[in-house]
Amino acid sequence: MQALLYKQFRLVCHPMTLVFCLFGAMLLIPNYPYTVAFFYVTLGIFFTFMNLREQRDMYYAAVLPIRKRDTVKASVLFIAMIELASLVIAVPFAVLSVHINPNGGNIVGMDPNVTLFGAALLLYAIFNAIFLCEFYRTAYKVGMSYLKAVIPMAIGMMVCEALVHFPGMAWLDAVDAAGQMKQLPILLLGLTVYVVGLLLTYRCAAGRYEKVDL
Repeated sequence: MQALLYKQFRLVCHPMTLVFCLFGAMLLIPNYPYTVAFFYVTLGIFFTFMNLREQRDMYYAAVLPIRKRDTVKASVLFIAMIELASLVIAVPFAVLSVHINPNGGNIVGMDPNVTLFGAALLLYAIFNAIFLCEFYRTAYKVGMSYLKAVIPMAIGMMVCEALVHFPGMAWLDAVDAAGQMKQLPILLLGLTVYVVGLLLTYRCAAGRYEKVDL
């Protein structure tokens, strides 16, 4: 698996995928829908899978002494590493953003707080489940798989950004220490859904890929 991940990063990973991981810096932009920063990460994943298809990596992997599901596992782990790296990179920018504007006040949507990262994990889980299961149904329809995944994710983004403006939901937008402590269950929920979602997505995608005749 280490060798497969090495191949994934050295031969398949599109350079913009790594660049988009740095877009957590967008959390410094005032009055901006911050979930867009995580949308760009999924766009980078799309570029990588386009690169994978154009380089015929699926056929190359098929002649290696590995199982089909190992190929899927490598892709799932690669995506998880990219997404989690983007979240880790975004944390210091979120902290800096709160120090620049300690009262919050993002009139567009969510402030850079714990809730935002919990929402990002939920959005990633939605994207991963649809994109990977759809892609490994054929192992070449990257564009359609991405479109099917990104539409529900975009709807989720709009819901998350709008939710904090509803009466009684202001606590989801708090940026002070006490307020963010109350948001920890949201983060734990997002992390749980993300991890469980990855496991179920792997099983679904691997099962579909094993039926594909390359």
